[in-house]
Amino acid sequence: MKNSVKRLLALATASAMLVGSLSACGGSSDSGTDDTTSGGSSGSSASSESGDSSVSGAVAVSTVNMDDSADAIEDLVLYETTAREVESLNVLYSQSATDFYVSTNLQDGLLTNDVYGNLKANLAESWEHNDDSTVWTFYLRQDAYWVDSNGDVQAQITAEDFVTGLEWVLNYWKNESSNTSMPIEMIEGASEYYEMTAAMTEEEALALTNEDFMEVVGISTPDDFTVEYTMLASKPYFDTVATYACLYPAPTALLEQLTEESDAASAVETFRTSTYTDMWYSGPYILTYFVSKSEKVFEPNLYWRGNDEYTRFNSVTVKMVDSADVAFTLYESGDIDQVDLTESNLSTIYNNESNSWYSYLAEKLPTKYSFQIHFCYNKNTEDGEPDTNWNTAVANENFRLALYYGLDLENWYKRTNAVNSLKCENNCYTMSGLIYTSDGTDYTDLVKDLLGIGDYTGESMVRLDSTLAEQYKEAAMEELSALGVTFPVEIDYYISSASSTAQDSADVLADAISDSLGDDFMVLNIKTYTSSLSTEVRTPKLASIYINGWGADYGDPQNYLGQETFGNDNAYYSAVYSDINDFYGEDGEEAYSDELIATYEEYTALVEAADAIVDDLDARYAAYAEAEAYLIQHALVIPCYYDIEWQLTKVNDYSKINAPYGIQSNRYLNWETNVNGYTTADYEAFAEAYAAGNTSEAE
Repeated sequence: MKNSVKRLLALATASAMLVGSLSACGGSSDSGTDDTTSGGSSGSSASSESGDSSVSGAVAVSTVNMDDSADAIEDLVLYETTAREVESLNVLYSQSATDFYVSTNLQDGLLTNDVYGNLKANLAESWEHNDDSTVWTFYLRQDAYWVDSNGDVQAQITAEDFVTGLEWVLNYWKNESSNTSMPIEMIEGASEYYEMTAAMTEEEALALTNEDFMEVVGISTPDDFTVEYTMLASKPYFDTVATYACLYPAPTALLEQLTEESDAASAVETFRTSTYTDMWYSGPYILTYFVSKSEKVFEPNLYWRGNDEYTRFNSVTVKMVDSADVAFTLYESGDIDQVDLTESNLSTIYNNESNSWYSYLAEKLPTKYSFQIHFCYNKNTEDGEPDTNWNTAVANENFRLALYYGLDLENWYKRTNAVNSLKCENNCYTMSGLIYTSDGTDYTDLVKDLLGIGDYTGESMVRLDSTLAEQYKEAAMEELSALGVTFPVEIDYYISSASSTAQDSADVLADAISDSLGDDFMVLNIKTYTSSLSTEVRTPKLASIYINGWGADYGDPQNYLGQETFGNDNAYYSAVYSDINDFYGEDGEEAYSDELIATYEEYTALVEAADAIVDDLDARYAAYAEAEAYLIQHALVIPCYYDIEWQLTKVNDYSKINAPYGIQSNRYLNWETNVNGYTTADYEAFAEAYAAGNTSEAE
């Protein structure tokens, strides 16, 4: 059996590599981490038949089972931990993977992906670009409708809804700064419109119309079912953006209705904070029941599509639990259909061939998220005053590099993958398998070459260097002592108070820091929040570090590296986590370190130079690799891990959408299932079929 498990490991790795490779050719666990925030030729796709263009012509379709097998699950039951409860159902406003896991099933965008990550039609039935990829045109299907929470048709989805959606994203008083970075860096006039609205009063900005918007921004609607975007420069990867939330439509008719019922400001607030009962749906499912931190139920939207390309469950129920241990109990009792295994549960099963679950162990495909340790450079204490000791320490490069070279996370990785822990090691900021050069080289290999880091060996973490770590530690302690820093430096790290799994993982991380670097240098101070990391921790700036995952929103390194640039309000991590943009004191002087600011400015210049290369993708990727290596060499962030867990499951993961970017991967479409559960042997067959280009269940 152990040979079967080892073989499955190898097959899963090969299949994961194939996902990225085929995607390139085509064009959060509860382990104590905080969150996951998920060219060339024409991207045209075969058009499906269009339906009647009138709302009155909409025809409901019958619910269909996921496949014809008598053993298939018709009503799927999954779980999430309470620490990962959805905070926003507005797909335009959120930037969190925990929200997108839900909203991707409730709303449709222009494009989606297949099981290998290749682009395919969604609300756009076909698409194309001009010769230099500066103008992209999407042709919409005419059988798509907005429905309310009762499943009743409210309006047809037209090109105007995409204008409304993009205007919403770029209007500061509507969407604040959420999801603005991609349109701003790509679409003509987007930055100008965002800055214009930010400078206006709320009343002035909310009075703007779609016609006003289109006079400034490069979006047009040649007819009711055609949307055209004009780029700032050549963007050969723009179609990959069409899978992400920033280009999703908004229901124009609903916003008009809300405004008529109250006023513009109230309408904006109502739409931004939409509940499952007052929102309109365009996706494959409707949320018919939702009690926060308890349960949510998805049922098919009967007016969605109507063709035979996709199949859906009769219902999907997501139960919220306090921990993965609770979920394991529910799986054992048959109350849920999949469970991720904790270190303890996996070890118990794996080390006992007599265990009833032994032959059902299945390793999951890697998620699309690259996790990093993110520093807060402008931290406060609980009384709201600057945490001078931490802020001074973390601004010191030797302090950060001691952590980079010295922190041995092998035991912490076992919390995610106790069988093959070092497979979780991540040494790049960008996720592997996202982008490839013209000769098929993974972009992250370019970065690792510049860092001088070899490939995974399975023996120890490849970046560890105890000699260098000790040298940096000694230098940091000498320099920081002279600045009045007291040791050990306390690292405040927050976890959900409701998650025993997160607590156990944090304890292991604390031991790893102490064992690797010494209690005389730094210690992890584990603290808890009750319900919202955002409001309880990030907004008041209480954490020293976050361990967070970023999944690509589109297929280019800019989407990763642009989030860390300095002085950019739309750079997600700079604005929301590191607070590097607030590093200056009130008098305009650097609060803690001229060197840190200079390092961030140089990194930002490297990213901007790479982004300016649009006529040679290999040169573009090489320039980005230089910027990414610089980011890591100065330990502005520290790459941390890949999420590769083991599970017991009744779902064939290889039948799911497996997109390396966008928000499509969690759509409950075409999932192959078996009420009896899948074995390790089943997963071996799935992996082999997947690698061969055949994702159907093996006989």
